[in-house]
Amino acid sequence: MSLTRRNAITATAALLAAAQSMSVSGVHAQGSTVPEVRRANLGFIALTDAAPLIIAKEKGLFAKYGMADVEVNRQASWGATRDNLVLGGGRGGIDGAHLLTPMAYHIHTGRIVQNNQPVPMAILARLNTNGQAISVAAKHTALGARPDATPLKRALNSDSKVAMTFRGSTHDIWVRYWLAAAGIDPDRDVSTIVVPPPQMVANMRVGTMDAFCVGEPWNAQLVTQRLGYTALVTGELWKDHPEKIFALRGDFVQQNPRATEAMTAAVIEAARWCDVSANLQEMCEILSRRAWFNVPVGDIIGRMRGEVDYGDGRTTTNLDLSMKFWRDHASYPFRSHDLWFLTENQRWGILPEGLDTAPLLAQVNREDIWRAAAARAGVPNAETPTGTSRGRETFFDGKVFDPQNPAAYLASLSIKKLAAA
Repeated sequence: MSLTRRNAITATAALLAAAQSMSVSGVHAQGSTVPEVRRANLGFIALTDAAPLIIAKEKGLFAKYGMADVEVNRQASWGATRDNLVLGGGRGGIDGAHLLTPMAYHIHTGRIVQNNQPVPMAILARLNTNGQAISVAAKHTALGARPDATPLKRALNSDSKVAMTFRGSTHDIWVRYWLAAAGIDPDRDVSTIVVPPPQMVANMRVGTMDAFCVGEPWNAQLVTQRLGYTALVTGELWKDHPEKIFALRGDFVQQNPRATEAMTAAVIEAARWCDVSANLQEMCEILSRRAWFNVPVGDIIGRMRGEVDYGDGRTTTNLDLSMKFWRDHASYPFRSHDLWFLTENQRWGILPEGLDTAPLLAQVNREDIWRAAAARAGVPNAETPTGTSRGRETFFDGKVFDPQNPAAYLASLSIKKLAAA
């Protein structure tokens, strides 16, 4: 890592430490829950895991907590989301977003920001677990690649295109893990490319890709249009894996601690609403509207029910592998999960192997705000985790991640691309 990058991360650490101190003390010192502002600009990508933000807006939950003027605006891509976060709400961008978990850390450290200038970020809540999938082009259906991608080895080469949504993202990590578990090196044996989620199906239609990883409803839509099949839903790769987050710029959190808590409470209440089975039909109808996804309800609701037509003759109904917004602590931003994402980013050379992850977790992951917001939203203690770690995690290939020893996990992986600091 360059001296400039080290200095930037050090400066960011100091700024976020100050922001955390101010945000926690500000609420109690003033003895009020009235937000400092009523307005915030939030971004979303057309993926079903944006539902808590969309429902919080549609159901008036932001307004309920004093944030009546919150806007939730569609972003064209994750790159556009990043650019608008860097710009900030006060300059025509956005204050926060439905975001890929690793992106908050990448923006915070300046890794994906022009001139490597850090923009402090804060993770307030997890938006969902599960609910993504890896899809394969119809021309490869007969090979039979499913959770085991080994059958694809004889069909793929360095010119074969495997798409994900953003370098270092959750989707990038899922598809890399899947390939590497089958002995396919994602950096040597195929070509990984970036495609915005809503463009995945169109790109598969013109025959430019062999496989992709994305959230819903795009995998279901691929099957509906008979352009490919689902090799696996990501809950089969790692049951109840973490996915998207609700994140805000650090300066917004610093300047508006009560507004931050209010919006987080609204998102938590929305997540609870989304996981009530009686609300599922209405939620999918809302998401399908032109203002949000502009896709048929039928492309959304099946997989939200756990009903998966894989497109290769397999079908299943397994609610436990479907997207979760609240069940099984889905909303809680476990720091152990963030640590796994940072470790996988080290695995693939996106972050340096020697990076000290503990300070980053303390700066970016604001589970303390989640807890305060959950109390404000009336969440029973029984639905609140007792710690910040979910413990050891086991993956479909038998690998185990122990958050107490991430180095051992890295050492157990045969295919990797480590980078020095």
